[in-house]
Amino acid sequence: MTMKTMYRAMQVAPGGMLEMVERPIPCPDADQVLIRVEACGVCGADASDIERADLTSLSPRVPGHEVVGRIEAMGTNVPPMWKIGQRVGVGRMGGHCNQCDQCRQGRFHLCRSQPIVGSSIDGGYAEMMLARITGLVAIPDELDAVEAAPILCAGIATFNALRKCGAEAGDLVAVLGIGGLGHMALQYGRRMGFRVAAIGRGQDVAHDAFTLGAHVYIDSAQVDASTALKQMGGAAAIIATANDSSAVSAIVGGLAPGGRMVVLGVGKDPLSIPAGLLVGGERAIVGSITGSPMENERALGFSVLTDARPWVETLPFERANEAYQRMKSGEAKFRMVLTMGRQG
Repeated sequence: MTMKTMYRAMQVAPGGMLEMVERPIPCPDADQVLIRVEACGVCGADASDIERADLTSLSPRVPGHEVVGRIEAMGTNVPPMWKIGQRVGVGRMGGHCNQCDQCRQGRFHLCRSQPIVGSSIDGGYAEMMLARITGLVAIPDELDAVEAAPILCAGIATFNALRKCGAEAGDLVAVLGIGGLGHMALQYGRRMGFRVAAIGRGQDVAHDAFTLGAHVYIDSAQVDASTALKQMGGAAAIIATANDSSAVSAIVGGLAPGGRMVVLGVGKDPLSIPAGLLVGGERAIVGSITGSPMENERALGFSVLTDARPWVETLPFERANEAYQRMKSGEAKFRMVLTMGRQG
């Protein structure tokens, strides 16, 4: 039987598009594994990777950072916990260095010497992908590849944001934005024991918000969301998944004294927050970024334990351009996932 020597990938092309190419199957370095990709989520962050990619490179970038597959080959330094054929995932953070100050403090997700998957290294819009071993995430048997892929970014981001928000069971926690991130935050928040308020724009997402776990839906197109939260006693925490900086700024007043806003969405404009609002009520605004591989495994495990699953639409890998445009348009409910039909 002739061994395959090439694999297919969707690389960035001019005009914010993707093009199918064939590339030689690489051999992993000592601290890498080669993954045969089974599914890859399409994330909002992929847009910046695609639109800002360096098109002068001899090897244009392959996007995608919600990758699930199986180990196909391993480098010489791969520890025995990883095995050929094992199901693994890779998220946005491509593997910490184990040497910098952040790594020495155990804050692996803040390592500044790690690659950013789909941006500084090739990602999972491909049949094969190289990955640093420190970035690998073990995938539970209870989750199939399509379910697990979005949890590696949208799942871990919201799971960790809720863990860091300072709220306790029974507290009011608001989720601003009911999309790819927000729909996971609603599920996790409900299952963590919070009183969950979903904040969206329009009534078209109200039913979905309640189905996902919200106790209350606030339509910001009809009422001032900040005032609505204050009428409920104020939120102990707000998880801001929206990219609209003005909407994020406007909602801070809905925090109860001592409340905390955790910002996940990265808007183009700066936030505009009155300092007196923070000082007078000892409110806080913090950012949160995905998490370490171990934290990612906790998010996956929690998803299995509580039956929290991303709502996904799938398209074959060959239709990556269509999936990408559907994600960008906001029409997807709520995550797009590419599936690899040719496993060989």
